[in-house]
Amino acid sequence: MPDFTDLTTPLVADACVRAGLAPRIAPAGIRPVIAGTRLAGRVLPVRHYGSVDVFLEAFESAEPGDVLVIDNEGRTDEACIGDLTVLEAAAAGVAGLVVWGLHRDTTELVEIARPVFSYGALPLGPLRVDDRDDEDVRFGPHVVTSGDFVVADDDGVVFVAAGRAAEIEGIANSIRETEREQARKIRSGETLRQQTAFADYLVRRAADPQYTFRRHLRRIGGAIEE
Repeated sequence: MPDFTDLTTPLVADACVRAGLAPRIAPAGIRPVIAGTRLAGRVLPVRHYGSVDVFLEAFESAEPGDVLVIDNEGRTDEACIGDLTVLEAAAAGVAGLVVWGLHRDTTELVEIARPVFSYGALPLGPLRVDDRDDEDVRFGPHVVTSGDFVVADDDGVVFVAAGRAAEIEGIANSIRETEREQARKIRSGETLRQQTAFADYLVRRAADPQYTFRRHLRRIGGAIEE
């Protein structure tokens, strides 16, 4: 099974671009309750209708390491999860929660230390119980299913289809190694301009205005833009 645990969301997003996939990025603003938290795993999708029973039902089919991904339509008028839901998720073996919406019980969530990502906190819980429907579980513009993996960190959230996950993991690892070596060289005194033969790029671009920097990086094996 692919393992994105040690990969950042920028690496995964860049790997998707390099693989010719449109990156499936959650809307900006989703952040971890505890800064520095990272989370990766198979999506356990659920759509919130105002009651906690949908989460309990999802936990019935959870597998260890799953990530509960909650569609609350990005609402900012209610917090759809709190400490009891997160404790129950931990008891079910769920690795963490990613919420398209808000959370509450922040102090308790910090103490529990199970990864939780959301737009932020609000003290008010749901005052509604809507009828269930058969609509897809969404996160922003993206439909998410149990056939997806999710990666989340301080930079945001990325979804990857399971069928391409191993490929994306491999590309992301390759990009990471290239960037680590580039960073090492900068610290050792070799500038990024030197590493990327930037002067040569400027000469080539002057002769061919269609010669882009990304094309140049691909030619020399660089990785700073994707």
